[in-house]
Amino acid sequence: MISMEILSQFNLFNGLPESLLKKIAELSKEVSMKNGDFVFREGEKADKLHFLLQGSVALRVKLTSRPDSVTVSFVSTPFQSFGWSGVVAPHHYTSSAECDEDSDLLIIPAEPFMKLLEKYPEAGFQVMKRIAEIIADRLRNSRQALLKTI
Repeated sequence: MISMEILSQFNLFNGLPESLLKKIAELSKEVSMKNGDFVFREGEKADKLHFLLQGSVALRVKLTSRPDSVTVSFVSTPFQSFGWSGVVAPHHYTSSAECDEDSDLLIIPAEPFMKLLEKYPEAGFQVMKRIAEIIADRLRNSRQALLKTI
């Protein structure tokens, strides 16, 4: 379990009630991964939300017109989140996440996390607004990366 102090440093959780942070901390799990490990692969069922504690993770998508995947974004700043597909239907990852270096991650299972947000609707609304911002940012990054491949 991660401390509430560390959890509160994530933008996604900024300003949430302490009671909710405590419950999120109880759900969370810290995981260490090696350079080259896949956190998840594009198309897999998404059932977790991921956060970077340290290291670097590349987000890559496959294009039918190219044999190699295209890197659309890097998660390399501590306390960034990724793998938002775990909390957004249809719950399949839209990219692959591969560690570019040894990395420490925080992983939160999506279903119990969403049930918590339902119990705290005001805080849940704030979290989902922030997730929408992350999605918009990744969409912009993906579009720019894909335009460079043309």
